[in-house]
Amino acid sequence: MNAVGIDVSKGKSMVTILRPFGEIVSSPFEIKHTSSDIHSLIKLIHSIEGESRVVMEHTGRYYEALAHQLSAADLFVSAVNPKLVKDFNNDSLRKIKSDKADSVKIARYALDKWQSLEPYSITDELRAQLKVMNRQFHFYVKQKTAMKNNLIGLIDQTYPNANTYFNSPTRSDGSQKWVDFVSTYWHVDCIRKMSLNAFVEHYQNWCKRKKYAFNKSKAEEIYTKTKELVPVFPKNEITKHIIRQAVDQLNSTSVTVETIRTLMNETASKLPEYSIVMQFKGIGPSLGPQLMAEIGDVTRFTHKGALTAFAGVDPGVNESGSYAQKSVPTSKRGSSNLRKTLFQVMDVLIKTMPQDDPVYQFMDRKRTQGKPYYVYMTAGANKFLRIYYGRVKEYLSVLPDPS
Repeated sequence: MNAVGIDVSKGKSMVTILRPFGEIVSSPFEIKHTSSDIHSLIKLIHSIEGESRVVMEHTGRYYEALAHQLSAADLFVSAVNPKLVKDFNNDSLRKIKSDKADSVKIARYALDKWQSLEPYSITDELRAQLKVMNRQFHFYVKQKTAMKNNLIGLIDQTYPNANTYFNSPTRSDGSQKWVDFVSTYWHVDCIRKMSLNAFVEHYQNWCKRKKYAFNKSKAEEIYTKTKELVPVFPKNEITKHIIRQAVDQLNSTSVTVETIRTLMNETASKLPEYSIVMQFKGIGPSLGPQLMAEIGDVTRFTHKGALTAFAGVDPGVNESGSYAQKSVPTSKRGSSNLRKTLFQVMDVLIKTMPQDDPVYQFMDRKRTQGKPYYVYMTAGANKFLRIYYGRVKEYLSVLPDPS
């Protein structure tokens, strides 16, 4: 038994090799994430007598290249949750945090958990790309939200509440009516300098040019409201530049978001479970690919409980003797991105109210019982994942073998 503990960091790793009863095969040493250093490590591990198992923490993306190379070299590799290693055998009063100490601890963990170590599996390239796109998607959505709030804050200084005039959804090209509106009418004086008829005509031409629906009463309503508004900034070139710059930044990010959204749907459609996943209520071409990206290959989960635990929506347990707590918070130890997507799906179900959907019926029943919002939403997410696991796994089992 040779336990190879690897503490991974960016561009380099610390390696320790131990045997049972504290026998040191190799004291902590550093390797670079280069082909030559990785090849030397593989050669060293193969040269050691007895079975060897390599264990590392799956932290971020740093470990993937090393895990992939070692696994491809016919070595047993296991990537474990850092939380498990952190909580393992903390029997020292001293607080030590170093790469060397961490690699030793990981090697000791490997020896202790030898029989229960799960082998690292190389993720399908398509699924890996979909997951990366999903993380990029959420990153740009956050940027878009920040830029939208920034633009609203600026507009409140020149044209208060202009963002509330329209509630049209974002188009597939990333454009949005209220953003285009404030780009043209960036100050109240852009409208107030015109007569009502002149503005209605100008607004109609603007709608035609931007391909938005024109409503005369809406134009008259906007004109009437504008007469009562009080701007802070004057109508000059500096103010115009500030507003237009914020609009351009928001539009650019919005285009990126919609491009990634479309690409994610195209990529997800190539996965075998796409058709069955898209049949779920509450899921569309946006949330469907996000859900598939975060769950990955459902067949890697041994049972329904493993999937709910991965998402962190599994109910906790608090029992001792004759005491058993009835309502225990969920673990929240799993993927926060998956939980976020699940809550978005539950939100769609709450808003659309599909009466024939078992998940909505379950949530509605919990809500009727007076359960708090987070309780019935989390319970709904748990039930949804259990149904998802059963349906998708059954669907995949009857598909012909692609090989």
